Formats: sequence, structure tokens, C-alpha cells
Amino acid sequence: MTDVLPSDPAQARDPLGGWGSLPSTADRIAAGRALRARLPRAGQAELRVSADRDPLAILARQNGTRLQDLVPLRAERMSQSAFAFYRGTAAIMAADLAAAPHTGAVVASCGDAHVSNFGFYASPQRTLVFDLNDFDEAGWAPWEWDLKRLVASVVIAGRASARDDLATGRAVRSAVRAYARALRRAVGASPTARYFSHLDAEAGLGAGSGAARMDEGSRKVLRAAIAHARKRTGERAAKKLTRTDGTGRRRFVMSPPTMAPLTPAADARARSYLREYLTTAEGDVQQLMRHYALADTARRVVGVGSVGTRCALVLLQDGDGNPLIMQSKEAGRSVLEEFGGIDQPIELQAHVARYGQGARVVALQRILQAVSDPLLGHLRADDADLYVRQFHDMKGGIDAELLDDEPFAVYAQACAVILARAHSQSPSAAVASGYAGRGGELGEALLEWGRAYADLSAADYRAFCAASGTGEAISPSAAT
Repeated sequence: MTDVLPSDPAQARDPLGGWGSLPSTADRIAAGRALRARLPRAGQAELRVSADRDPLAILARQNGTRLQDLVPLRAERMSQSAFAFYRGTAAIMAADLAAAPHTGAVVASCGDAHVSNFGFYASPQRTLVFDLNDFDEAGWAPWEWDLKRLVASVVIAGRASARDDLATGRAVRSAVRAYARALRRAVGASPTARYFSHLDAEAGLGAGSGAARMDEGSRKVLRAAIAHARKRTGERAAKKLTRTDGTGRRRFVMSPPTMAPLTPAADARARSYLREYLTTAEGDVQQLMRHYALADTARRVVGVGSVGTRCALVLLQDGDGNPLIMQSKEAGRSVLEEFGGIDQPIELQAHVARYGQGARVVALQRILQAVSDPLLGHLRADDADLYVRQFHDMKGGIDAELLDDEPFAVYAQACAVILARAHSQSPSAAVASGYAGRGGELGEALLEWGRAYADLSAADYRAFCAASGTGEAISPSAAT
């Protein structure tokens, strides 16, 4: 059988290197099944972590590279609940996963695939799609790392909402089965069919669609989320975040620390960054930008774990007062590489060396998302690597903690299906499919693992709150 699992994930086949024998999908699936002898699926239930594990040191290491005046705000946001803390600890989880055996089937991965990092956004055709929506930590890693992060997030979100443990267990099992089923379907299709597949959120409500299998509560949640996302346009954000002065020029409304003015030096850099970004944009985007002039800039605090990274908004305005808000965000090394220890493909390493970590984020986003923001770009500055995107382009999500049990399970399944679609873009996805099988045995194992990891994360949360002096925002019973 052709070897489909090179020991070095940086080994990649040059598609222009001439004809060579490629392993079939059946060969790859068989290789995945063979992996069960080395790492039984039941063995995935065991949580192994390093003996010298120090999660607070990992967070402190990250804080050392952040804007120091925002570090207390990061601690405050991460202290809000056990789930909020989990959202900010992708680095801790990558280090924990690195301490345990894995399948070795490496795929393009999100790196932070928890339930709050899936959501809605507008396609270039202005339809609403549901997909992964955060790629700061994206890189190459064993496929099960993303799935484990998703499973643990389902367990932690379930506990945070005081959900019955049986309901959470059903959600995890059904999600893993949905992942296995979607991955099996995807690897059975051609690479181009996988490439063009996507989940049209609004079509999902139509007759004969997956909505027919939804309960009415789930359909209601989806309709409300779609309606909310459709309202979250760039124009609406501009109305909320800006005001027009006496000259007709729009200005950001400052609300420190969430929205604060840039220093004169930072403002000058932001303006130069916009020009640099345009050199990485496609010709049609460059042409679009000729309609606008730069009106204002601001520093913007975003997310939970991302607080303290350099993030700015640039307000553009055309001659008729129409606004466009662009967001630049700092990109560091992926936690999959820095803390997970996964060697990245040599092509990606060369790309990052030339264009910076922002180019990594953009490249992996375009691989993992079915359709992406056409205004995506990146740049390398003296003090930071950045990526650039539209700010609020029908972006929205579903708060899993607020869902009833049935919609909660449906949402977990939807996230798992999307994750499978993202992983299916990589050749090793068929290996993952062979290993996962129908997902029943793997689901039982990952549920046990997810519960154990949720316990560990809850203990980390309590230690974090004690060390930061923020105090717990939820009861100890809810955290454990």
C-alpha cells in the first residue's frame, strides 16, 4: 500500500512535478483503519497531559506580547465564565494535546474550533453562509485536535448553561457522528466537488432541505440568527460607531477602552498599512478602493483571547458619504505550531517568511472556508504582522449557551458538519475518515475525553481567577 502518512507533515507533493502514482481514496481510508491498531479509538478517551503542565505560565507568555494596557481587560473578559475562559485558552489546549499520542493524519486546521467560532457571514454573492469564522490559530495539525476542541466546547457550554448532562452527552455523540458522516460523504466526492461545497444558511430553511429534519425550536433559532446576521452590515456598524462632523466627514465615536483613538504615530502607521494592504489585494479590490478616501482611524478591542493584540479600524468614505470600515488585526504564530509543536509545511513556512503571519491567516482561511471575504488581505509591518478584512459583513452567530436542548444538539451537529467540510480539503481527510468510521465508538471516547478536559479547564479557570484577583463569575458547581 502507498504510504499516505509521511512522518514529516512538511512533505508535500508538487502538483506541477509531473505524473506520479497517487494513493486512491480507498487506500487512504484503509490506512486510517490500520491506524486503529496503533491508537485504538477507545484510547481517545484517555486525557494525558504533561507532568510539568503550567497553564497560567502559557497565558503569561502570551500576555508578554500584548498591549500591556489591555492585559487587565483580557483577564476580565476571560473571567466572566468557565466558557469565556475556555475561549481564550487555545494555546493551553494545544500544549495539552501535544502531550498525548495522535493519529498523525495532518490536515489544514482551524486551531480554535469551539462552538462560538462558527457563524454567519455574507458571501461575495451576498447570500448568507454558515461556516468557521476565526482563523487566527489556523495551521496544519492532526484532524482530531480540532474535533476535540469542538467536543470540549460543547461540554463546557452545556455545563455553563446548567444543562442536563444527558442532553450534553447526546449533543456530543450526535456531533461526532455528524462529523464522521459528513467526512465520509466528502471524501467520496471529487476534490473539486468538495472545494465548491458550502452551507447556504437561508436555503437550509427551504422545503426538502435539512430543515425538514429540524424541530420547530431549531428552525426558530436559525431564522432569528439569520435575521440578526442580515442586520449586521458594515453600513449599520458605521451608523452605530461613527458620527458626521460639520464638514460631512465621518469620525469614530470613541468609547475607551473598547474603541479608543490611535496615537499620532499609530494613526500614521495605520494609513501606511492601508496602502501596503492594497499591494496584496486583487485588482478588482484595488479598483474598489479608488472610490474612497480615508476619514478616520481607531483602536478596537475584539474577542476574548485576542484582547491585547493590535487591532485597528480604518473608516473610509466616498464622495457621497457612503462608509466602508476595514479592520486590521495582528497575527502571531499559530498555537498549533508554537505550543502544539506541529511542524508546518515547508510551503507555508516560506510563505510566512516572505509575507508574515497575516498571510498564513489569509491562506488558511481561504482553504478552510467555503467562500471568503473578497477584501481579505495581509501586510508585514515593522512592529507586527497583520491581516485585513471588512468589519461586520452580515457577521453573526448563535449563542449555544442560550439554546434549549434540541437546538443545542442541532447546532453542535451543524458545527461538526462544517468542520468536516473544512478538513475534507486536505488529502489526509480520507485517512481521518477511515479511522473515525461511522463515529459511534469515537463519539463515546471523545465524550469521556471532553468531560475530563472540561474538568481540567474548570480547575484552570478557578486558578486563573484566583491569580488575577477577578473572582469567579459563576458558581463552583456550574464550573465543574
